[in-house]
Amino acid sequence: MREHDIQNAIREHVSKNRLGVLFRANVGEAWTGSEIQHNPDGSITIKDPRRLRTGLPVGFSDLFGVGQDGKAVFVEVKSQKGKPTPEQINFLQQMQRQGAYVGTARSTTDADCIFNGFGRIT
Repeated sequence: MREHDIQNAIREHVSKNRLGVLFRANVGEAWTGSEIQHNPDGSITIKDPRRLRTGLPVGFSDLFGVGQDGKAVFVEVKSQKGKPTPEQINFLQQMQRQGAYVGTARSTTDADCIFNGFGRIT
């Protein structure tokens, strides 16, 4: 199952079982510049290009929200073989130190553990 499919399954599971509320964290990257030229072939040429990054800090969890008890929740979603990056582990550890429910989820069962305070960061 793809990571995106696992995210959707977890969000639906949390909602249906009234565990709390989760949101998907969106980030992006694009190019901008002093002038954008639209070419006849549909492509564009950017004068003085520079990278533009939007969204949340590196390592921020895929899903975040609030549990029924009011505690913050951060869920890093991974496929069965996926591993969190050092930045993702660091972010989860920092949030855990602040009292949030955190963990890596590969299934809805993992999400249940996170919402019950037994999430694992692996």
